[in-house]
Amino acid sequence: DDIAHVMPGHPAELLNRIPGVHINNLGGEGHMTAIRQPITTQGVYLFLEDGIPTRPSGLFNHNALYEVNGAQAHRVEVIKGPGSALYGSDSIGGIINTISQPAPAAVEWSLNPEWGSYGWRRFLTSVGGPITDSLGIRVNANSTQSTGFRDHAAYTRHSGSIRLDHALGLTTDAVTHIAYTSVQQRGVSALNAADYHHRPHHNDYHNSVGRRDVQALRISTAITHTPSPHQEWSITPFFRSNRMQLMPSWMLGYDPNDRDYRFQSYGALIKHRYQTADQSRVLITGLDLDYTPSTYTEYRLTKESQGSVIVNTSQTSTRNYDFQANQISASPYIHTEWQHQNLRVIGGLRYDYFSIDYTDRLTTPQTAMHRRPRSQVRTYAQTSPKFDVIYALSPNHSTYATYRQSFRAPGIGELFRSGKSLQTDQLKPVQTTALETGIRGRLTPALTYSAAAYHMVVNNDILTVTDATTRRTINAGTTVHDGLELGVNAQLNAQWRLHTGLGLNRHYYRSFTDKDGDYTGNTVARSPVATGTAEIHYQPVEHATIALEGEHVGGYYVDETNTDRYPGHTLLNLRAQYHVSKTHTLYGRMMNLGNVRYSTYTSKQVGPNRPVTYRPGQPRTVIIGLKSKF
Repeated sequence: DDIAHVMPGHPAELLNRIPGVHINNLGGEGHMTAIRQPITTQGVYLFLEDGIPTRPSGLFNHNALYEVNGAQAHRVEVIKGPGSALYGSDSIGGIINTISQPAPAAVEWSLNPEWGSYGWRRFLTSVGGPITDSLGIRVNANSTQSTGFRDHAAYTRHSGSIRLDHALGLTTDAVTHIAYTSVQQRGVSALNAADYHHRPHHNDYHNSVGRRDVQALRISTAITHTPSPHQEWSITPFFRSNRMQLMPSWMLGYDPNDRDYRFQSYGALIKHRYQTADQSRVLITGLDLDYTPSTYTEYRLTKESQGSVIVNTSQTSTRNYDFQANQISASPYIHTEWQHQNLRVIGGLRYDYFSIDYTDRLTTPQTAMHRRPRSQVRTYAQTSPKFDVIYALSPNHSTYATYRQSFRAPGIGELFRSGKSLQTDQLKPVQTTALETGIRGRLTPALTYSAAAYHMVVNNDILTVTDATTRRTINAGTTVHDGLELGVNAQLNAQWRLHTGLGLNRHYYRSFTDKDGDYTGNTVARSPVATGTAEIHYQPVEHATIALEGEHVGGYYVDETNTDRYPGHTLLNLRAQYHVSKTHTLYGRMMNLGNVRYSTYTSKQVGPNRPVTYRPGQPRTVIIGLKSKF
């Protein structure tokens, strides 16, 4: 229902409605995520599609939600904090699982064109129905383009998916899902304070400088066999093929390069579920397998500039890096549930094993700017327990407490794309322990609520520090993450509805020291104090609705010294729908109604004379669309 109401043009428009979830907009569908963590590019989130990781551990991409067609999803699930025993590496801050639309029981098709500011054009279409008595199909397509509000910031995406729902027998079903996404996006630069305040449309990258070209294919078949009401077996073989050509815009000033990432994955998720007749006992056992060969090639670039603007680049024949990294992972787990009257106890244990066979394919000597570890095999293993207690206070209210551990193995780029750093191949996994308690329920038939408090400690955080002679990427420091989250949904009367989601956070260093100072006790950079949305929804007549949403991002420090601070911002968004007929709905949305000047990401490198840089957010934007379903 939220997806149909919001009609998101960017993942942030949908997911920021959830308490404690903040996703920013870096242009196009680029983003960073902040769920019980600062706004970060680190691999502390797990992105899934139909329960399958869209990328393997070690190849995290903070923009990876643009590889999933969220605008045409059936639903989206968010699990905040470390994942349970059912999930593995990377699920420290949270998990976002996008569920595909099933095949319809009868033939249906829909068309959904959109037009809007800054060259926004999007066309969504879906068609499906039964092929035979036992086989149904759904085909979705998404074609999106925008010139962007900043100079030379054009963006296009093309996504398509096919889902087949097949009844193989009375006790066996299969769901096959094929999804493909292509994204082409030009680079946009961060701005200094003067440009941010006086010409936010300016971009220091012209033409295709800083461009990103992504092609992602995923194929899976989930086969489920239910021999009795008490047992269920499932096996889900999957395949991924991914290529990203990237010119990292953040490195154009000091190490311009052009990159080609490629990987293919072959894997399977195997699971058995058993429950007693009275459903008081549940036992789930499983095994996740993944084999991913990957390659990384990086070429040095030369730049052509006009003043501060880079107008063109040329790829040289010099390769900074050229390596292959083949990763194998095997993760057995057990999950059990026990219920007695109002008490439910859940326990689980997961063991993750990773082996990375790295081969340096260059024979030229390494340089101080581009260090290269020797060819080697690295292995990581981790056991992660979980324990949850849920108590029903009444039929409408329950409280819970959880204890969970999780981790993330160092990414392949962190290990082997060393830059100036020494011994990056010796990095250890990041480990976290989390406690959470909360209460949720229904106060009246028209009023639901949820409240949660969490405390999380992250050890062996991967940080970059600088000493007198070089820069090093090391396991250093301990960070602490505390917060409160509150959500309320209220149907005030037949015409008015209220939705709110709020998160209050504190992220700080328990210990962290480098040559520039001791940051122990300081707030972690780029961690907003508060994030949240509140929406009032009005339905004056049965076939028309209008909603006003306020979105708030609190202030935060822009670096570890805690000297410069971004003040935060509050935006207003307006959405409206009018049902012209049973088959046609006209709708519109106006984002940033007040045309507020704001930054989606404000940062500063630690060091003398380093400027604060800003990523200006989109000005007032109007989009209209027509949904037709037959």
